[in-house]
Amino acid sequence: MAIITLTQHLGTRGFGLGRLTAQRLNYRFLTADELIARTSKLYNVTPEQLVIVDERRPHFWERLKTDTERFVGFFRAVVLKEMAKDGLVIMGRSVAHIMPEFGCGLRVRLVGPFKGRAAEIGTEEQLAPPVAERRVRDYDREMRARIQTLMGVDIDDPVNYTITLNTFALPLEMLAASLSALALEVDRAARPEQWCRMRDAALAAEVRAALMLHPKIGHAPFDVRCDSGAVQINGPGLVPPWDDLVNGVVRGLEGVKSVEVVAEEQPVPVRPS
Repeated sequence: MAIITLTQHLGTRGFGLGRLTAQRLNYRFLTADELIARTSKLYNVTPEQLVIVDERRPHFWERLKTDTERFVGFFRAVVLKEMAKDGLVIMGRSVAHIMPEFGCGLRVRLVGPFKGRAAEIGTEEQLAPPVAERRVRDYDREMRARIQTLMGVDIDDPVNYTITLNTFALPLEMLAASLSALALEVDRAARPEQWCRMRDAALAAEVRAALMLHPKIGHAPFDVRCDSGAVQINGPGLVPPWDDLVNGVVRGLEGVKSVEVVAEEQPVPVRPS
């Protein structure tokens, strides 16, 4: 079963559309808040620290104070693990850009007219029209900058999505029906090897997060590759006893069939003549 990722402009009724679509398909429906809560519990970080991953752009001084790369790695591992289970509608600001392009799902961007979105937020949050408009305008600017900072992606560029939907153009029930039909077509077209790549991507992300979590490994540079459960970790300095330490961490993860640790050689410094 396919994956549908929904990334919305503020006020585009994404939660309503997500629930309707999930109900039509009998899929699971997950939100960023639920994923943040799971990540917080699994990796022992606070929800306040993880908000940076899916809610707002880190300011310059916050990037100096927080371990943003690790938080993103933890969140990515949880998101991809849920995606690898398939049959999922997932709602979040960054989830569309976390899903690999293996042909297993849809990246959906939800948009709408500014005045309509501001009216929606004004009603939802009981804000006066000028305040609601300022909130939507500021949020759009901040969210675009945050995704650009963390992932190097322009969220307003339509080429980053499978489809862009104006949720004010048609009733949500009709849009949910359209998304459901597209998801069924994706499901029919996806081949077993594409889902194998998705599961490998999820396992590689989980391996990376486990290594980042380890107090003696966390900040070491390394690369993780996975092929049908066979994991390879490459990195400078992964020599004894570090290779055994890495091996022990990775072998304990569910789905890992074998582990190979490769120590990359450091370039020999050349004294200038």
